[in-house]
Amino acid sequence: MNAIDTRSVKRDSLFLTAELTLADAGQSIRVKVRNLSDGGMMAEADLYVERGMRLAVDLRNVGRVTGSVAWTQDNRFGIVFDNEIDSKKVREAPAPAGDSTPRYTRPSSIAPPSATQASPRSIRKI
Repeated sequence: MNAIDTRSVKRDSLFLTAELTLADAGQSIRVKVRNLSDGGMMAEADLYVERGMRLAVDLRNVGRVTGSVAWTQDNRFGIVFDNEIDSKKVREAPAPAGDSTPRYTRPSSIAPPSATQASPRSIRKI
C-alpha cells in the first residue's frame, strides 16, 4: 500500500494516552492517541520526531507495538506499525486487576450474616 492507499483504511477516532519510547532513548513519554487503525496511529506530543524514526508504543490491552514515524506536522505525527494489531481491543475497558468479579455482584463486607447462620436470639430489634 502506498501513502495514498492508506488514507482509505478505517480508523477509530478516540482520545487516550499511551507510553511511547524512541528507539535511541530509554525513557518513555506520554502521548495522546488521536486516531488508531490496525496498521498505525496518529499521536500528539511535545516531542521532536522525524520521518523514519523507530519507536515503540504501549497500547492498552494490546501491549508494546513497534513501528516508525510516517509523517509529522507541528506536534502531531503518524506512526506506521511493523505488524497489524486489533485496534478494537484498545477501545475495550482494561482488564481489572486481581478479582475479576464485578464489585456489584460481590457480597458486602458489612452485610449481616444470613438467616441460616444467625440464631433468632442474635438479631436485635431497634
